[in-house]
Amino acid sequence: MTPTALSASPALKADAAETVAGLREQLVALSHTIHANPELSWQEHEAAALVASTLADAGFAVEVGAYGVPTAVEAIYGDGDLTVAICAEYDALPEIGHGCGHNVIAAIGVGAALALAPFAERAGLRIKLLGTPAEEHGGGKVPMLVAGAWEDVDFSLMVHGMTGQDISASGFRSTAVDRFEVEFVGRTAHAAGMPEQGVNAASAATLAQTAIALLRQHLPKDSNLNTFISVGGEATNIIPGRTVVQVEVRAYELDDWRAMKKKVLACFEGAAIATGCEWSWKPTEHPYAPLAPDQDLADIWDRNLVASGREITPAGLGGGSTDMGNVSQVVPSIHPTIAFLGQTGPGHNPAFTAAAATPAADDAIVDGATILAWTVLDVAGDELLRADLLRRTAERPAGATRITLEA
Repeated sequence: MTPTALSASPALKADAAETVAGLREQLVALSHTIHANPELSWQEHEAAALVASTLADAGFAVEVGAYGVPTAVEAIYGDGDLTVAICAEYDALPEIGHGCGHNVIAAIGVGAALALAPFAERAGLRIKLLGTPAEEHGGGKVPMLVAGAWEDVDFSLMVHGMTGQDISASGFRSTAVDRFEVEFVGRTAHAAGMPEQGVNAASAATLAQTAIALLRQHLPKDSNLNTFISVGGEATNIIPGRTVVQVEVRAYELDDWRAMKKKVLACFEGAAIATGCEWSWKPTEHPYAPLAPDQDLADIWDRNLVASGREITPAGLGGGSTDMGNVSQVVPSIHPTIAFLGQTGPGHNPAFTAAAATPAADDAIVDGATILAWTVLDVAGDELLRADLLRRTAERPAGATRITLEA
């Protein structure tokens, strides 16, 4: 089913836009405060507290440490029969701070929630802002899913700031990703005096990486495979007795992704056999699923993006991964982007960090929060789509959202 027209009244959407415009100074200040104090995955205590206090001051029922995750936030407003979960991320990257602009994501999510609150009763909405930590590394949405954060949710959305141009909500693709580490254990020995008595774990790591490099030619063209040695030895005169290799495997298709992992693990097993080392592996983070955007929601976002005065370019964006993919597998969801117009710095780079606090990023906060609020209001006002979402929730077995991806 595809909605044929924007569903909320023009007057209602104009009021929502005016509400966001009135919040501009507050939202920009929130973004810049988070930007100036970057906190890594699972450590976002100040950002979570700021998001929580902003919403509590607006009358939301707020919990920090929601769903057993210390830096997660849940903020609820309204008691309508249609529940929307708006996600706000706020973790930063090592060394380069907010090089993915999660400060902007947080401000957009908070802005949309605040803009929707005055209209919640009229629109029959229950607004659920979820502050979701550790998207960059760790997958904070996964333990929240398992704990039931989306169990009562009818649809979910968030907006990611990007440099470049605006694209369709259907044009943002993400891969499944699995991150794990492999440990080789050999035997130390004096590297000059008695090397024949050593079992070189560094050689095993080198062989494994060489095998992986040769494997890349035979992997799907749009897949991605990266490794680095995090433990490689202690001194040149000691045969390394232990090495650790960090690995990530990415692919758009889950079958490809799982097959790749088996082949990669075989590279490590072969290196262990060749060198005489013992080997083992363990996950370091939750696996992320590929995004599965709901087409009805994506179409409504796109129409509102254009209605805001922005233009959709035919370009797409992909290659990265997000734990919003896990949410999209179990709840109707979208994860569109909003451009910092005129900014060109690449993601995960200091140039992007700088771009995320520019006037262009500030404009994206206001536009993103407005378009997000319009999209929710349109969904709530479309009788057919609303009924379909409520039906899908009612037919969903209990616990169906409490699952996560298995590698």
